[in-house]
Amino acid sequence: MRRKDREITDPAKIRAIISACSCCRLGFADGESVYIVPLSFGYCEDGEKRTFYFHSAGEGRKIELISKNPCAGFELDTNYKLNESTKACGYSARFQSVVGSGNVSFVEDTNEKRKALLAIMYQNTGKEEWEFSEEMFDAVCTFKLEVSEMSCKEHS
Repeated sequence: MRRKDREITDPAKIRAIISACSCCRLGFADGESVYIVPLSFGYCEDGEKRTFYFHSAGEGRKIELISKNPCAGFELDTNYKLNESTKACGYSARFQSVVGSGNVSFVEDTNEKRKALLAIMYQNTGKEEWEFSEEMFDAVCTFKLEVSEMSCKEHS
């Protein structure tokens, strides 16, 4: 990171920033281009292992791209506020962001799929207890990004 003065390394603060986000953007290589898609997400940590969970229909462009190449980039941001100025180049912005990369894979294990869906619901509602009908559970495609590289930045 070029601006070390803006880098966040405290794991608790990184978790708080991720918790404040409502959207995670995933970027996939697609031949000569990049496909970026905003998604609802859930986030879990197990020691040093960081995992983002997502759900989707079982078909479509992102599903095809995951099947072809599991490597993806991600970005989350929150607390954006424009700092105005009387000069054009004097404008700046406050923000908190998390960027990184990792490998994406489909979640097939029933217990992990339930964990993933609960994490997604918690991220979006703050509520931990949810029941999923068998039809819902079977219909949704669930996948995860296991983080291999991540950095967090804050400009205030």
